[in-house]
Amino acid sequence: MRAAGRFVADVLTELKSRAAVGVNLLKLDAIAHEMIRARGAESCYIDYHPSFGASPFGKVLCTSVNDAVLHGLPHDYVLRDGDLVSLDFAASVDGWVADSAVSVIVGTPRPEDLRVIETTERALDAGIAAARVGSRVGDISAAIGQVAAEAGYSVNTDFGGHGVGRTMHGDPHVANNGRPNRGLPLRAGLVIAIEPWFLESTDKIVTDPDGWTLRSADGSRGAHSEHTVAITEDGPIVLTARARG
Repeated sequence: MRAAGRFVADVLTELKSRAAVGVNLLKLDAIAHEMIRARGAESCYIDYHPSFGASPFGKVLCTSVNDAVLHGLPHDYVLRDGDLVSLDFAASVDGWVADSAVSVIVGTPRPEDLRVIETTERALDAGIAAARVGSRVGDISAAIGQVAAEAGYSVNTDFGGHGVGRTMHGDPHVANNGRPNRGLPLRAGLVIAIEPWFLESTDKIVTDPDGWTLRSADGSRGAHSEHTVAITEDGPIVLTARARG
């Protein structure tokens, strides 16, 4: 799965560098689509139609802007100064999947937006650190939830991390809050996506008319950070690690 992880990381690195004031969300999706074609990879999103989706997703990238935090369906929207955008991307390379997300601010940042992004990133690091042989899924969830609680954010547990392998979403579910020493034992060879997402002042979400985009119920902004992580006897390996900077 390392090849899939590297590809997903490369795509998000490129998209992060291209997200700027004046750029259309559809352009970002087109960039990701072209990179998929050039690599000979397959999109995990374009035909994706789970029970909670109104129809097949139809795009290859999730773009969630400001008060949208998950499953943002790319549409004809031009990024504006100060927008907070979360980019979530998954692809299959040679039959193996990797999944990752990053949140960025285009133009002038607001302090509260920087804080929620930084908190999701710290929560992700805490969840990864807990992903060790001999621990349990609940240990990951508890580590994420502790970071959120210390920062004053409430946590929605409807959507969270998940198993990754031949398909994008599989067992186990990895909630972003929970109790330690509970849930599936973590064994070497398990690969999971760990993905904390927090909203600035609520844990309630609503669905857009597009049937996909999830927004905060009170209009507050949110952020989303995610990595695909392999659990090994030597500790967790972040398969979707991006170059710093």
